[in-house]
Amino acid sequence: MSANLVSLRVDARGVARVTIENAAKLNCMSTPVARELVEAMQAASAEPSLRVVVLTGAGEKAFVGGANLDELGALDEVSARAFITRLHEACAAMRQCPVPVIARVNGWCIGAGLELAAACDFRIASGNAKFSMPEVRLGIPSVIEAVLLPRLIGAGRARWLTLTGQTLDAATAERWGFLERVVPPDELDAAVDLALEAILANDDAATRAQKRLQAAYEDLPMDEAIRRSIDAFAACYATGKPQKLMAEFAGHRQKR
Repeated sequence: MSANLVSLRVDARGVARVTIENAAKLNCMSTPVARELVEAMQAASAEPSLRVVVLTGAGEKAFVGGANLDELGALDEVSARAFITRLHEACAAMRQCPVPVIARVNGWCIGAGLELAAACDFRIASGNAKFSMPEVRLGIPSVIEAVLLPRLIGAGRARWLTLTGQTLDAATAERWGFLERVVPPDELDAAVDLALEAILANDDAATRAQKRLQAAYEDLPMDEAIRRSIDAFAACYATGKPQKLMAEFAGHRQKR
């Protein structure tokens, strides 16, 4: 699939690469970009062979440089609700994807871009990436997937980001727990490839089950999430695959 503002490529290994193709405008989120992003993620999620998704922005200057200011400035109360709902749907598509989604963060990651990255399963960034939530400087609060920030970086740091509007460098974002890895810009693709290989080495059905459970751990009361996890554990054994994989693993260990 190829769209005007978002492209999707799925390779033979089941790796989908979703790219926001608007480098000239720092890949900023607009209604058309959000719509195409949802469509791309739905198309990727429908691929039976899908194993993992890499989300990034075109060029080297920005992952997503925030929301489109021209569109933001023209909103009224009714259109503002529709606009921010569409951006939420784009972020939610990452969490609803049945396989892990990796944010490949190159350059600026601002506002809606930071929320989009927060909705991914993990984030790998180049050392020159920058992060901020400057909405309060523009007369609006940080909303939608900003709700994920306290879980990722803690309540105090989430307040710092959203109430000061200040910019973090990649090293600080990693230290705060927002990023899983930070590497030099010329090593970004290699770092993403390492993460891909780690995921592809695992059992696909178990990986998909784990992704579903992570959502349960975040969204459900603890007792209910534990019950879901027990059901998922037992369901895996109904397929016979764990028994086979564990027998193979035991055989390899005995040969060493």
